[in-house]
Amino acid sequence: MALLIDRIGELVTNDPTMGEGPLGLLHDAAVVVVDGRVAWVGPRTRAQPCDEVWDAAGSAVVPGFVESHSHLVFAGDRSAEFAARMEGRPYSAGGIRTTLAATRAATEGELEANLVRLAAEYRRQGTTTLEVKSGYGQTLRDEERSVRLAAGHTDEVTLLPAHVVPPEFEGRADDYVRLVVDEMIPAGAPHARWIDVFCERGAFDVEQSRAVLEAGRAAGLGVRVHANQLTQGGGVRLGVELGAAAVDHCVHLSDADVEALAGSDTVATLLPGADFSTRGPWPEARRLLDAGVTVALGADCNPGTSFTTSLPFVIALAVRELRMSPAEALWAATAGGALALRRSDVGALTVGSRADLAVLDAPSYVHLAYRPGVPLVRDVFEEGVRG
Repeated sequence: MALLIDRIGELVTNDPTMGEGPLGLLHDAAVVVVDGRVAWVGPRTRAQPCDEVWDAAGSAVVPGFVESHSHLVFAGDRSAEFAARMEGRPYSAGGIRTTLAATRAATEGELEANLVRLAAEYRRQGTTTLEVKSGYGQTLRDEERSVRLAAGHTDEVTLLPAHVVPPEFEGRADDYVRLVVDEMIPAGAPHARWIDVFCERGAFDVEQSRAVLEAGRAAGLGVRVHANQLTQGGGVRLGVELGAAAVDHCVHLSDADVEALAGSDTVATLLPGADFSTRGPWPEARRLLDAGVTVALGADCNPGTSFTTSLPFVIALAVRELRMSPAEALWAATAGGALALRRSDVGALTVGSRADLAVLDAPSYVHLAYRPGVPLVRDVFEEGVRG
């Protein structure tokens, strides 16, 4: 069964060999989908007849957004913390502990219902690939069930047992790391693809982070790192050294950090929603891009510091506050996110890629930044199925 998506006013392919500029723009285009994959892309006048036709009515079409950093397995509410922060209290990593008790006390049904609700929010706004982390349980039982629940809804599951030092291990971070390495990683690895750690002042230092990441890697997991969100430190360079797919946040970077990223295939995933919510400094996207670093954008949906599921909102922030061009921001939220997950089948609309796409109620992708806060995603196709 072949589906023709016809009368696309502007199509973003993310393949510069296929059309204009770095996004490979095509105008008056069409896409043919067979068995959930893109089978043909080009001018609509050259499209062959198909079994079904769906009319895009002149809208812009972009690849489905790829979210490579989210925390959706949690319970509880931190709106009071947000309000206090807006009144002047600074953010510190310790706020994560507020969510631990609620998550531990929640049933699996409650946790899964929240995960499903937030994943649906993401999808309505055009996200078709979604990474989900654990990290709000931090007991053997809670970390295992977090990744197990997430694995029921996405292939991109990250085990983040070392998020902060939990209260019962206060002053005994090394003991907690041993628990992570000896018990949590063996229990969680069968349900996960990635291992992650928060390498930051107030969380885990470089050597503790190394122990967690190396144990995860030995268990067959790919490496990702929360790094340099609040302070300069060794997290970025540790991630590069261990071959991390991505280091995330990257707000406080030294010249050595930028040089290390530029000389590697590790992606710098920027999460401006967190910096917006905490009133923190913005990551220096231009500095990274001009140095040749591969940049991704993520929403970082979490209950404490970035409670948004909107990649269009993040794109608008990146253009306005991080000084990225609209094209750079869209690429970072699609192809960049795919690279941060080491995926070649998503983030683009080229022959062989998954037929994941977002149809905009706009004539151009530029409207994602031009019209911030407006729900521009009109239709979403995932593996060629509209829903």
